[in-house]
Amino acid sequence: MNEKRINFLITALKEYGVAEIPGDKVNPEILKYFHETGFEYINDETTSWCATFINWVCKKNGLEIAGNLLARTRLKIGKTTIQPRCGDIVVFWRESENSWKGHVAIYINRISDKIYALGGNQDNMVNIKAYPINQVLGYRNIFDD
Repeated sequence: MNEKRINFLITALKEYGVAEIPGDKVNPEILKYFHETGFEYINDETTSWCATFINWVCKKNGLEIAGNLLARTRLKIGKTTIQPRCGDIVVFWRESENSWKGHVAIYINRISDKIYALGGNQDNMVNIKAYPINQVLGYRNIFDD
């Protein structure tokens, strides 16, 4: 695994456990993801933040960020790969394959019919979660390897 991938994963893993605060309070760590990636006007946790988390990790590592907060935008960044490696980006569909809605995270591993991904806004926190493989829209290699 190259150094860029390792640093990217370390940056994301250091955020493991950052979670939304129930009630009216807002976790400043989540606001940091928005504000440091150009979305200073967002000041709450009601906006989906999976894409901004990926943008933030990318920015911290000198990698391309998306210009919006739509998870599916990440399907246009990097190179398509059909054999993802730990650290690649994985994009999932939500509601339906044809919906505009999605989820974006960092590919960790595949075990049987599940994809394990590290991401933000997974059960309202940064963690590793399993997703059904049939919800994958695509994998993207954002590194030069």
